[in-house]
Amino acid sequence: MPFVDFATWPLELSVLARVLAAMILGGIIGFERELKSQSAGLRTHMLIAGAAALIVGLGHLLVRDYSDEQFRELVQVDPVRLIEAVVAAVGFVGAGTIIRRREGEEVQGLTTAASLLMAAGIGVAAGLENYLLAGGASLLCVIVLWLLGLWEKRVLRSKADDGEP
Repeated sequence: MPFVDFATWPLELSVLARVLAAMILGGIIGFERELKSQSAGLRTHMLIAGAAALIVGLGHLLVRDYSDEQFRELVQVDPVRLIEAVVAAVGFVGAGTIIRRREGEEVQGLTTAASLLMAAGIGVAAGLENYLLAGGASLLCVIVLWLLGLWEKRVLRSKADDGEP
């Protein structure tokens, strides 16, 4: 087996294109978080979405590389386990963005943690070449974060103006 197998480059470029698409879509979500000065912003969301797509793409390459009969007994590749690993890893990253203040019941960072999980899901979708799903999920995520965020501020502001706690 040669050190560099140029025959695999088209497949590797395909995975790289999926990673790029995931990073762009994750960046859209991260940009919204960046505008709100959240702890996880543009780069974090891009990297999480890209990493998810890369891991899924590598799973695709593993299945292709080890699907021959000679490897079938030696290598067990389950693409769903790769997705589980992505979700577990993002859980650790997301947990780092969540802060509970001592002086009250206020919890911060939950929305950012959820957006990181969504970025990972978008990365998985892009890694599986489901670009319509990845793009649509990105759009829905931005709608929830941005538009509903504006609405939420107005509702909270009107409650505060009415004297409600």
